[in-house]
Amino acid sequence: MTKKLGDFTGLAENYSKFRPAYSPFILDALLGITNKPADQIDFVDVGAGTGIWTRMVAMRGLNSATAVEPNDDMRSFGIKDSQQTNIKWIEGNGETTNLPSNSADVLTMASSFHWVDFQKGIAEFSRVLRNQGIFCALWNPRLLEVNPLLTEIERTLYEMAPHIKRVSSGRATFTDNLLNNLNDCPQFSDVLYLEGRHVVQQTPEEYIGVWWSVNDIRVQAGEQCFSDFMKYVEDKVADLPFIETTYQTRAWAARVNK
Repeated sequence: MTKKLGDFTGLAENYSKFRPAYSPFILDALLGITNKPADQIDFVDVGAGTGIWTRMVAMRGLNSATAVEPNDDMRSFGIKDSQQTNIKWIEGNGETTNLPSNSADVLTMASSFHWVDFQKGIAEFSRVLRNQGIFCALWNPRLLEVNPLLTEIERTLYEMAPHIKRVSSGRATFTDNLLNNLNDCPQFSDVLYLEGRHVVQQTPEEYIGVWWSVNDIRVQAGEQCFSDFMKYVEDKVADLPFIETTYQTRAWAARVNK
């Protein structure tokens, strides 16, 4: 059970089992702007969680891949899920990665940059990245508007808990000015925004499991309200063969100048 925003202790199993992958086309574009062959890229994923994005990138045949994750529960599942890869897992966070300076060509934060102090994180990432290295923050929110069922479920959530403010969604307020905020950083140039959509057919178990892996809604709603909401969701989708969910991978990338 989570007790505060950003603490995923107790959520890692559902996160590991049910969170979907990101858009492969976004990954293609990100690797393309590095201007380096994949086997020459040293990659770091900070706030890696259980390694969903980390593994997607590492499987492209990179020179090295390192996952940095502060939460013991998330990191332990990430290590377990990554046993067949060469990913190195270490403890650290966005302000203190515990990585050497000038050691990475690509550094990402997937669904996690909103938990980091912006200025401290940028300073740390700039330190770790090599000159002309790429920083990328990305999220994988659902595009609710294309599925009336998902729109109805989301509307019911806010009727049951109208005080909720989304923190971790890639469509929350944190991302509204992210392009401008990155452009204003003297460490960066060539800031760009990328978006890719992909459709996932989820069983009711998978769809419900994603909801059970969230932190911000559960903490803000409180356990009783969230449990009531989850009972509503379970009843709503119980008889469906699958739920078609469109995910909207949104990515902000910038090049480091040293």
